[in-house]
Amino acid sequence: MDLRVIDKSDTELSIEIAGEDHTFMNVLKGALLETAGVTAATYDMNPEQSGGQTDPVLTIKSEEGVDALDVLEDGTDRVVEKADAFTEAFEAA
Repeated sequence: MDLRVIDKSDTELSIEIAGEDHTFMNVLKGALLETAGVTAATYDMNPEQSGGQTDPVLTIKSEEGVDALDVLEDGTDRVVEKADAFTEAFEAA
């Protein structure tokens, strides 16, 4: 997975995540929205409508005093926890 930072401030982060699709992006966005300190999380699959941009751009906004990179890390940890819980439940079934 290749990441490219497009814009970064203390409370906002926009990154391009190469090679991903709606499946992963929806899971990540959902996990971010459940993360403390996140005020908004969204992604756009085609931000340059006529330019053909197809890699998703994730945008995160955090509360004042909460670093957007930190909440991205917390959100990705939440995705891993959910995936592990699903794997355990599947194997137990």
